[in-house]
Amino acid sequence: MKFLKLAPIVIAAAFFATSCSKQLDVPAQSADQMNISALPTASLATPQAAAAASTTVAPMVQTAVSTSINSNIGGFLQALPGDYNTNTTAKYPLILFFHGKGESGNGNAAGLAKLATQSLPNYIQNKKFPASFTVKSGTYSFIVISPQFKSAPGLGDAGAVLDYAVKHYRVDPSRIYIVGLSMGGGLTWAYSGYNYKKIAAIVPMCGWLTPTSGQAKNMASSGMAVWAFHNNADPTVNVSLTNNTVTMINGYNPLVAARKTIFTSTSHNCWTKASDPNYKEVINGVSMNIYEWLLQYKR
Repeated sequence: MKFLKLAPIVIAAAFFATSCSKQLDVPAQSADQMNISALPTASLATPQAAAAASTTVAPMVQTAVSTSINSNIGGFLQALPGDYNTNTTAKYPLILFFHGKGESGNGNAAGLAKLATQSLPNYIQNKKFPASFTVKSGTYSFIVISPQFKSAPGLGDAGAVLDYAVKHYRVDPSRIYIVGLSMGGGLTWAYSGYNYKKIAAIVPMCGWLTPTSGQAKNMASSGMAVWAFHNNADPTVNVSLTNNTVTMINGYNPLVAARKTIFTSTSHNCWTKASDPNYKEVINGVSMNIYEWLLQYKR
């Protein structure tokens, strides 16, 4: 593999001026059912404890990797925990990040630099992503793999990335998560409904398609956790797609109820705010960001 080091990238646009009002659909969640485990949210560490833990782990390092995974993926961004090369027996939670149409490219240095301008890869690139997160009695650092698609991806592309990540990195197979925006949010919905046995939790953001009823039923019955985001007046992808999908999943009496956050905004961009580690919501009495929320769940 050829590794290309990315120069620091400044966020291309400031946060959109949105109001903080939200509409939440948050039925009670079930814990430790079937083949998925939910760690008690009441056991999340205090902010002071989390901050102390993060100082013991070196910051994540994000690298551009120009290599062909398949015909539609010519490269990806690789972000590894700071202790990945020294703690050689540890396995880590994996986040697969699926980008939007605007970040498509050939996987070369220029393309991957563009991929690093948005959402989760941007926070990592600009050293604004915590080195670790403390949930319950454990402290976790993520492996984050962000593939760059040349054109609109299909289920096979998502599967190829997951297979590649599991083969080449020390991934904890019980903690595989997917985060995606717009085009990548649609892929997150579709692939998770197809490969539901492996995915513990997902965060689709303004996903541009909805899963089939069969895929929604798969997510509900498997206990996959869902937290979806959208802007209420999104001009590009109508908010009804997220609303309808969450309603459809919850209609199947899921083991873990699907959750949604709808921001008040006329912009398509809900992902800058949703993926910000500093953006938190109070869930079951505990303030958490999406990464702390993800770590509650495992297969």
